[in-house]
Amino acid sequence: MAFARSGPWQNFRMITLYGIPNCDTVKKARTWLTDHGVAYEFHDFKKQGVPAAKLPAWGKAVGWDKLLNRQGTTWRKLDAAAQTGAADPAGAQALMVANPSVIKRPVVEWGKDVTVGFDAAGWENRV
Repeated sequence: MAFARSGPWQNFRMITLYGIPNCDTVKKARTWLTDHGVAYEFHDFKKQGVPAAKLPAWGKAVGWDKLLNRQGTTWRKLDAAAQTGAADPAGAQALMVANPSVIKRPVVEWGKDVTVGFDAAGWENRV
């Protein structure tokens, strides 16, 4: 999805929003970007998979505890061994690749910056 860039957002490189389309938070984030005329690309974890090569940078940028969603249904349905295996970065990455729904959403790349979750006020203040 692309929109003409204008205003303060024009200083960003292409924004990429990663998530799952039926996630309510991802829907809110996509609507916010669209309503604000912000150009972005959407990467669907379910259709396109988790970009495993990006996980280390995301973990470094936001922290593994923030990136791994331990509050969601998918996490609660995992067996204890899978949950325990996600205690270190390598285990967390493997779990995220195998189960994209355990990644807190949306993950947004704002050029070189990365955020996790939707925060309208924070997004507004990014410019």
